[in-house]
Amino acid sequence: MNNEVRLAFEHPSERAKSMPLPGLSGPLDRISVRDHTVEVEIGAFQAERGTTQRVCFNVVVEVQPILDPLEDDVDRILSYDRVTEAIASALAEERLNLLETLADRVAVLILAEPQAVRAFVRIEKLDRGPGALGVEIVRNKQDYAEGPEPHHNAENDPRVVYLSNEAISAPQLPLWLNQLTAGNRPAILCVGKSDIVAPQTAAKLAQRRIDLLAIEQNAWVLAGRDRRCVVVETRTELDWGMKHGQISVWAPSKLVLDAVEHPASYEPMALCQWLAAEMDAAEIVVVGDVDVAAGALPVRRVATDQAELLQNAQ
Repeated sequence: MNNEVRLAFEHPSERAKSMPLPGLSGPLDRISVRDHTVEVEIGAFQAERGTTQRVCFNVVVEVQPILDPLEDDVDRILSYDRVTEAIASALAEERLNLLETLADRVAVLILAEPQAVRAFVRIEKLDRGPGALGVEIVRNKQDYAEGPEPHHNAENDPRVVYLSNEAISAPQLPLWLNQLTAGNRPAILCVGKSDIVAPQTAAKLAQRRIDLLAIEQNAWVLAGRDRRCVVVETRTELDWGMKHGQISVWAPSKLVLDAVEHPASYEPMALCQWLAAEMDAAEIVVVGDVDVAAGALPVRRVATDQAELLQNAQ
């Protein structure tokens, strides 16, 4: 078997190695998703309508290397979740007849990511014959020079809820969480500092770190009250939580300290408003007696003895 034929049947990663992109000063890094299998209705034949079949995805994405230290930071790399989310988004858009159309749409979504340079997408039907029947495409970012038009679905914008310390210890907390999990929007919880006085120092930057850590300690107190609350610190974790129905409790240090445009204030409520703006939140719900400065996003107040957190259970 000659080399071209061998490569045609190898995993897309082997094709990537054999096809260097011209004009690059060095090799690209690669991430891959192998044997990602989903059941979906797809196909042009009548026998493929009204029924699902297994479809297997193998995807390799070439990305620009990050030459400075990564510092083990998930927000600096192209996450595998972005690849599987591109597949899910392409499948959810509409029923398709052709694997070629599906592969192209997956490639478009992946190459919209800033780090992505080239994508190898192989899709195979596993139930249409004695073997796997499929297609494989290669697309460069330059193939979509304008990039896909970003689609913003306002229905997916999160609800950011600020819980005062009184709210964290309130007997209504499980009821409020029940409403959040049953609501129509993802939920992100923010908290302030605990009632325990944090250490004080005259060094401004050191005090900022101490204050942020005091908020994070309180986030873990909340998580300890109900296991549905998951403490997260990165944008990647927040995005994942919103897509998978998780109630995330924000630990602010990482996002705040890494931000290009820092919050105007490091007071807990100001940080909550900053995060809500960063996440395109639909609203901020404040539970308890907390001072709130005027901001661009709507703020709704809930008393700590109030049973209903969400209006009309939405």
